[in-house]
Amino acid sequence: MKFVLLLSFVIVSLSSLAQGPFASQAGTIRTSAIYKDSSVFVAWANKIEVQRGKQNIATSSSDTTTVGTWRQGIGKARGTVISLGDSGVATLQFNGLIYNGAGPDFAVFENSFNHTFLELAFVEVSSNGIDFYRFPSESLTDTTTAVGSFGIVDPTNIHNLAGKYTVNYGTPFDLDDLDSIPQLDIDAVSHVRVVDVIGSLDSAFAQRDSKNRKVNDQYPTPFQSGGFDLDAVGVIYMKGVGLTETGIELNTTVYPNPSNGLFFVDYDKDESLNYQLFSIEGKKIREGELTKDQLDFREVNSGYYFLHLFGEQVSSTITLVIQ
Repeated sequence: MKFVLLLSFVIVSLSSLAQGPFASQAGTIRTSAIYKDSSVFVAWANKIEVQRGKQNIATSSSDTTTVGTWRQGIGKARGTVISLGDSGVATLQFNGLIYNGAGPDFAVFENSFNHTFLELAFVEVSSNGIDFYRFPSESLTDTTTAVGSFGIVDPTNIHNLAGKYTVNYGTPFDLDDLDSIPQLDIDAVSHVRVVDVIGSLDSAFAQRDSKNRKVNDQYPTPFQSGGFDLDAVGVIYMKGVGLTETGIELNTTVYPNPSNGLFFVDYDKDESLNYQLFSIEGKKIREGELTKDQLDFREVNSGYYFLHLFGEQVSSTITLVIQ
């Protein structure tokens, strides 16, 4: 619905909001957002099935959303979208299997035009295309008053819901969160499902997070572009893509993490490694050869970074936190 509301929406700075406990907006130190051009992405969704929802689920005569086609939901994030509508569903597949690596394993992109107009979605995965399991999510947005069509959602109150970040920045998901589900093979995920959060506080339509709290976001959005606007799903760890299929993250440890910038690396000493340090936006910060089993980034600003370790036959990407 951004296309309809952009000119009429009054942008409110996050500085006026109380800060919640979760990662903050894109471009800040506390963010977990991943920029679309980051080198950590090795693949993007190449197949999609969409079941569109109504523009307003509470109105029986409401039309479904119409903005975008299936082509806008696959490939690299580029700001073009397919709108899902209220409780709409998109199921995506890939040229390979997503597996559980170090840190986040994939990211979902929406096209929010600012940091507080957040249309959210649940994310589920499957390793057989039939049985789907939802990531545990949290929404701490106050539910005494509805956010409404033009309201504000603070991203620091949102965890594990797609749509947390503005356009061009993906919300990351870590398969470690689902490692206790025996029916799911987190090292062979074949499908990612995105389910629009309606956002209504009406008990007839309200949806709840993992702790049974109502998820309060922009509702109603009675427009052709209503609901969650899916841009892309980018993959960080995928079997069958480049060197990451046999990534050395399985026998490599970087510690302490978080740290003040001084990290120690425990790895197979038969392998000679180089390193590259990238910002969360994908900008290369440092690079060189790993010679002393340690990395000194104490002159690097605090924040989240991606450390890429690689040799002739192996590769690994690890999320670092410098305090």
